[in-house]
This record gives sequence, structure tokens and C-alpha cells, in this order.
Amino acid sequence: MEGSPLESADRDWWRNAAIYQVYVRSFADGDGDGTGDLAGVRSRLPYLVELGVDALWFTPWYLSPLADGGYDVADYRTIDPAFGSLAEAEKLIAEARELGIRSIVDIVPNHVSDQHVWFRAALAAGPGSPERALFHFRTGRGAHGEIPPNDWVGEFGGVPWTRLDDGEWYLHLFAPEQPDLNWEHPAVRQEHEDVLRFWFERGVAGVRIDSAALLAKDPALPDFTAGQDPHPYIDLDDLHDIYRSWRSIADEYDAVFVGEVWLPDTERFVRYLRPDELHTAFNFNFLTCPWDADLLRTAIDRTLAEHAPVGAPATWVLCNHDVTRTVTRYGRAESGFDFAAKAFGTPTDLALGTRRARAGALLSLALPGALYVYQGEELGLPEVEIARDRIQDPMHLRSGGVDPGRDGCRVPMPWTSDAPYAGFGSDVEPWLPQPASWSSYAADLQSGDPDSMLTLYREGLRLRRTESGFGDGRLSWLDAAPGVLAFSRTGGLVCVVNFAGEPAPLPGHSRVLLTSGPLDDAGRLPQDTAAWLRI
Repeated sequence: MEGSPLESADRDWWRNAAIYQVYVRSFADGDGDGTGDLAGVRSRLPYLVELGVDALWFTPWYLSPLADGGYDVADYRTIDPAFGSLAEAEKLIAEARELGIRSIVDIVPNHVSDQHVWFRAALAAGPGSPERALFHFRTGRGAHGEIPPNDWVGEFGGVPWTRLDDGEWYLHLFAPEQPDLNWEHPAVRQEHEDVLRFWFERGVAGVRIDSAALLAKDPALPDFTAGQDPHPYIDLDDLHDIYRSWRSIADEYDAVFVGEVWLPDTERFVRYLRPDELHTAFNFNFLTCPWDADLLRTAIDRTLAEHAPVGAPATWVLCNHDVTRTVTRYGRAESGFDFAAKAFGTPTDLALGTRRARAGALLSLALPGALYVYQGEELGLPEVEIARDRIQDPMHLRSGGVDPGRDGCRVPMPWTSDAPYAGFGSDVEPWLPQPASWSSYAADLQSGDPDSMLTLYREGLRLRRTESGFGDGRLSWLDAAPGVLAFSRTGGLVCVVNFAGEPAPLPGHSRVLLTSGPLDDAGRLPQDTAAWLRI
């Protein structure tokens, strides 16, 4: 990678980066088989350069039965054949880097696939074997061991234990195909440290850590009582030793970590961001906040306050592969967070949602710290209601068919309006069906439209990169009317977002840099509209 434009770049790039999440299976299909792949991503690198992002976060692309979208990993050192090969991954990382875009891979340390060599060996070895010590195998309760070993509830709902024919049960906080690893075992720790080095040696700039607060468990695996402290498997102190060890490895390669850490306790959360642990963590306070001025201001203040003591930058995101898309969420009567759609047929005003999502984009782009954009957000894609017989997400099954699951935000991307399957690249129907309206969101249509969502994101990312005042730094709130958020950054940069029913006047002596929608005839900011100004 000698000669790369990133060679001399600031090592603190991650503090203000714009990072684009690639859900490989649904991004672009390079071989026409209905599944997105690495060849498809490589073919779209020029698009990502034009969009203006600094890094790509790839959801798991490893060998996997895909029981949970690749988060059931069978081999971290092998690319799943559906996506390509290790050589292609290395080429993608290198090509992106030559274009000024870094790569972040996804590590899933809490569990592996039931097809992983370790778990298959554990099943074959039987009760009491060293192979089973790598996982959480237990005898059941009851007269004949027929009752699960404890009363825990799985992350996808249901009982997180599965009983084998030999009578033992194994723990899986997620799907049965995802057995939890025993992080008390030194081999588990050594393997993950080796995996980190494997990918850092191949040029990745960072690692996203899935379910980062769940790895360590109380060895007794006790029953759980609501309010119990400490929790038997969330946020145990042992985790910090793990991440300090990881950090020492990352520092050897100038690599970074972003943790998926969901914790309501600010003091507990910020411990993960100490200088010798994780560099950043996802900001779920912002992601889960409804479209409401007061609530969003509180979320922003809380985020900045909890990061300040450890000097870590905040991260901002409106959507990811696990939540209802922003346009749909903001277009509902109750625009708050939902892990998935939560109900079939929920009424949505897409015009309202789109207007709010445009304003939300400028809000998040203007905040101090790093930004994450989930693929398709820049096209304004809505959530898709997938027919029940086509849903693949295990969350749907584990909920007893009540929850639609997360497939609705994972529908393959529309690239070309007049091509089969909206230009996704497939010769056959993609792995998830696209709705009839999908072509109207295609990137080629939006690329030439000055009023499109894509144009807004491109211009917003360009200004964020070239204008002073954006990225990491200070934020100061300005006086504003009720229902209006206004804040300044350094150098006279101002962001104003109007949530109120009446148009809001913009500050005097200002130059408009960008708005999420047109101003009214009096030059005021309409409801659900944002503006960037230079005072």
C-alpha cells in the first residue's frame, strides 16, 4: 500500500470520519447469482468515492451458514464463497485504500456458528470433554435434566438453551445456531487475538465489535432477577481486561475499535472508552431518539458529556442493519426507536419521513465526532415489508412470527432504474425481494437530480470535509424559539433545525451553505427542515 493517499494521513482520522456501512449481501451483486459480493463492492468503489466517505464498515463476510446474516461465523480466516475469496477481500481493502477509503471489519466475539470446527468437535467429544469447555455446556434442572440450566431469556426472545441428545444443554444468547463462547478459556482469548492480527496484517484500519458487552459471563450462570447487579452476562468487569489486551494489539497497527455497547448507565458505558480500551462506541442514545427537539438536544448533550471525561469522540448514526430505516421510522406517528418494524402494516407517511430524514442527515453531519451512514440511507430508502414466507431473519421465527424482523432494512440496493432488479446486478431474483417501487430510488436517477437525497448527502459530506468547523470539536447551543435547535461550531458555522409548526427565521448576517429543503418566500426555515449557515 506504499504511495497510498492515506500513508501520511492523520492517525486520528477516526475522530471525525464519515464511515459507510456495507451490508455485503445486499450492496451489489458482481456475479449475478442474487447475492451481493465483494466483486460488487469493488465495482461500486467510484460511487463511494464520489459520495465522499472516509471508511467502509463491512458486516461479516466470513464463512457462515448465514443463519443470522453472517453473524454466525464458521471461520474468520475464510471469506464465504457466496461473497468471494480471501484474495478478493485483500484486493478490495487495497483498492479502497488507494482511493483514500479505509476498511473496518466486523468481529463477533460472543459466539460462533454451530458449524465452527470448535463446536463440531465439542458435539463429537461429549459431556465433560475439554472441547466442550470452550463453550457453556451444562446439565439441566429437574428430575431428568429436562429444565434449562437457568431462567435467562435470549436476545432474540425465547429460551437461550438447546438440549442435545446426550442430555446436556448449551448456551446461545442469540439463535441456536450461534453457541456462546466461554471467555474464561485462554484458547478463546488467544484465538481472537490471532484473528485481530490476521486482519490487521491484511490492511484493515479498524474492527467493529459486535455485542461487545456480552462476552463475559458469571461462571455460575445463575438465574437472573430484574435489577440484579451485577448482571450475570452484561457488562461484567472481566471485559475490560479483554479489551485492554486487544487495544495493545491495535496500537501496533495504528488500528481502531468501535464497540457495539448498549448500556443505560453512563459511568459504566464510558469505561469502555478509556484511553487503553476502545477508541469509540456506537451512540444508541441518538439512534433511538424520536424526532423531537427537546429529546434530541438531551441526547446530544448526554452523549457529549459522557464522552468528554475520557476524551473520546462521539459517534452519530440514524440507522443500521438492525433497525427500521430512518424514512419509515420518522414517518410514523410515534417516531421513536424500534429494533425492527415490530408490527406488520404499521401506517407510515413517507413524505413526512423523507423530509425529516433529510433534516436529520444535516443534523447528524454537523455534530462533533464521527458519522456512520448505513447503505441506502443516502438514497432515502424506506423500510420494506417482506412477505412472511420470504422472511429469513431468525428474529421473526424466535418471536413466534409476531416481529417482522430486520430483513426490511436489508433489501438489495437499487442502482439503475431501467435494469433488472433495479441494477443490483443479479440475473435471478435477489435473496430478498425488492418492491415494485424500488427502481424509483435508484442511484442513477438521483445522481442527476439536484433535489435528491443522494445529492444532499454528497453535498453535505463534501462541505463537512472541506469547510472549517465540522468534525470533532466543540458545540455551543444558540438561543432559538421553542421547537428549534440551533448550535454553532468553530469558525462561525451554524446548524439550525426546525421541528416547530411555524417557519423559523434564520440568524442575520449569515450565508446559507446548504438546506435540507427549500426556504419559504420570506427566507425562513419551514418545519422539519435543517440549514447550515456561515455567520
